[in-house]
Amino acid sequence: MNTVLITGASAGFGLETAKLFLSKGWRVVAGMRSPREDLLAASDRLEIVKLDVTDPDSIKAAVEEAGPIDVLVNNAGIGWMNAVEGTPMETMRALFETNLFGPVAMMQAVLPQMRERRAGVIVNVSSSVTLKPLPLLSAYTASKAALNALTEVSALELSAFDIRVRIVLPGRAPTTGFGDTARARIQQQGGFPEPYMPVVKAAFDVWAQESEAEVTQAADVAEAVWQAATDVASPMRIPAGADAVALSG
Repeated sequence: MNTVLITGASAGFGLETAKLFLSKGWRVVAGMRSPREDLLAASDRLEIVKLDVTDPDSIKAAVEEAGPIDVLVNNAGIGWMNAVEGTPMETMRALFETNLFGPVAMMQAVLPQMRERRAGVIVNVSSSVTLKPLPLLSAYTASKAALNALTEVSALELSAFDIRVRIVLPGRAPTTGFGDTARARIQQQGGFPEPYMPVVKAAFDVWAQESEAEVTQAADVAEAVWQAATDVASPMRIPAGADAVALSG
C-alpha cells in the first residue's frame, strides 16, 4: 500500500487532497499543526500527526511516525497581501520560513529514505501568482517563486535516484479559508499604508470584476496533486483551477 504524507492537511487544499488519496486506497499521513480527529472519516489507512514545518523536532517526529513515504506533498503555507513598503521584515521572514524553508526541511527529512529505495515523488504546492505579476503580492509571490526555482533544480538532481519532483500551481480559491487568514494577518499588522490606498482600491476593483466561475476549487488542487504523484508523464508545472490554467496558457 502506498503512503502519502501531506503537510497542512487540516483545511483547504491539504484536507481535500487527503480525502482524495484516501478514496483511492492510499495510506494517508495527514500532518496538522493542531491535529483534529473530526476532519476526516475514520479509516485504518489514516494517521493524523502533529506537524509544524517550521519546527525541526516536529518534522523529525512526524517523519519517524509516518514510516516509509512514497509521496510527500508540501502543501502547508501562509498568505500575505501588501506593498513591499507595508510588509514588516518579520512577516517577510515568516513567509519564507513556512512557504520555502518548510518544504526544504520536509524534503531533506524524507529524501534519504527515497534515495535509498530509488523511488519516491515530491509535490510542492506553489501558486499561480508566480505566472503573472500582481500588485500587493510581492512578498508572497517571492516566497512561491523561490519554491518553484528550488523544485525545478532539485528535480534535475533527484532524477539520478529515480525520484520525481513536481510543482502544482493553484489559482485564487475564495471557497477556502486561506484568503481570510491572510486578511486577518494584514489587519493585525496595521493594514495597508495610507499612501498606497489608491493602488489597493484599484487592485480590489479588478478582483471584484473577475468571474466567479474562473476560480480554483480545492478539488482542482487535489486532482492536480494526484496527477503529479501518480502520472510519470506529468509536466513539471501543473496548473490547478480554471484561472490558473488560463494564466499558464
